[in-house]
Amino acid sequence: MAKTADYDLGEFTFPRGWFMVAESAQVTGEPKAVRFFGQELVLYRGRASGQAILLDAYCPHMGTHLARNRTSYVVRNGAQIDGDNIRCPFHRWRFGADGVCNEIPYSTAPIPAAARLRSWRVVERMGAVFTWHDPENGEPDWELPELREWDDPAWVRWSFDDLGVLQCHPQEVVDNIVDAAHQSPVHGQDLIYFENEFRGPRVMQREGGNSQTALAENSGILSIDAVYHGPAILISGIGGHHPGYFMICHTPVDDGSIQVWHALMMKSAQAVATPEDAAIARAFQAQSLDAFAQDFDLWLNKKPATRILQIVDDGPYHKLRQWYRQFYNPRSRVTEITRGLDGLYGIRGMPRTLEQAHAQRSSQ
Repeated sequence: MAKTADYDLGEFTFPRGWFMVAESAQVTGEPKAVRFFGQELVLYRGRASGQAILLDAYCPHMGTHLARNRTSYVVRNGAQIDGDNIRCPFHRWRFGADGVCNEIPYSTAPIPAAARLRSWRVVERMGAVFTWHDPENGEPDWELPELREWDDPAWVRWSFDDLGVLQCHPQEVVDNIVDAAHQSPVHGQDLIYFENEFRGPRVMQREGGNSQTALAENSGILSIDAVYHGPAILISGIGGHHPGYFMICHTPVDDGSIQVWHALMMKSAQAVATPEDAAIARAFQAQSLDAFAQDFDLWLNKKPATRILQIVDDGPYHKLRQWYRQFYNPRSRVTEITRGLDGLYGIRGMPRTLEQAHAQRSSQ
């Protein structure tokens, strides 16, 4: 299993950015133990505010894990979540959503200043819970993505495929955004145009071609506009008779492993989506997941590509890895690392847009 250092990405083991940590529907008033960024965390929904709350998991008193206990009477009596607070199952110390201890029930002495947990920035959007991770503890320097279609009744909202933990460094996953050559042998799509664009913390892929999947238009053309918003959230627009978006999120669990989610939402032809539309959307999601599983099958069984033997007809792997390094280094180095990167990149001999592809065919 390759680690961040093997890819020579930078100073930090885990990148800066927005990351999915759970499906919203899975966050309840019962504490949930989760592990990300090499740390044990506790995730729960406050009973007073209804908001998702993410805290470091170990009580500073004696190191008890706040979410890995089922036998304490604090847990058995349903007393662990108190409003937006959480109580330690060992001695009932109570911590607020801000992570600060606000009650030690058996003591009248002042609460020690060190009696606090880290409270993580959490945003719920598009049916998921996201957190901001930054090794420098800075504020977010780009916005979490949002789809206005989420609140449009013509769209069938997605549900998530939780694909579990993949023993693979996220670099291998992100490389796909520039990998034009794998589309035909892996996904059965013969590309007719392909283009990448790098802009700050985002990288785009615009591509289309004749596809063997049911996701394609009636003409057989599958068009996808994909955007990585930072290092770990991919949202892709799909053209065709049933326009849609699929989202793939991967979040580091430990150095060299990630938890992965997949989801797809689809637009119906009606002003308000029907149950029949929902059934079509679920079938399309299954098709999308099948395509993603083709990548999974490769990632799980390949040797890590810590160095790529790149040829001139490959996509711009070197530019993608230059872009990706910005998230593993101090913000003060981002300009230096990404200098000369922003812009458009194509594949030798391949049109960059559908219009160029049509023009090329017309001239032949």
